[in-house]
Amino acid sequence: MQISVQQAVAQLQQTTGSVFTTVMQHGSMVVELYKPDRIDLQQPHEQDELYVVISGTGEFLNGETKTAFQPGDVLFVQAGVVHRFENFTPDFSTWVIFYGPNGGEAPH
Repeated sequence: MQISVQQAVAQLQQTTGSVFTTVMQHGSMVVELYKPDRIDLQQPHEQDELYVVISGTGEFLNGETKTAFQPGDVLFVQAGVVHRFENFTPDFSTWVIFYGPNGGEAPH
């Protein structure tokens, strides 16, 4: 399985009004392209997730911790944790990778 950023963006543009599109699935893993418009309205998710920032900069709230992000950064969020992107540039987009069981994986 393979998809480019350009292919994922084209797929997203075909889904009128949506800010994400699913581009790949295998077992419990789901990969999406996420491109919020000015405000990130997402809610906590049932699975653990990774974000791989494609473009743009801003701040990421993960629980009570806020950090700056830029292209190439990888951000981890445990299942059920409140999180969102804030103060991001208009060109912001990210890969989102959901994986594992609902409730998240046990820490080592």
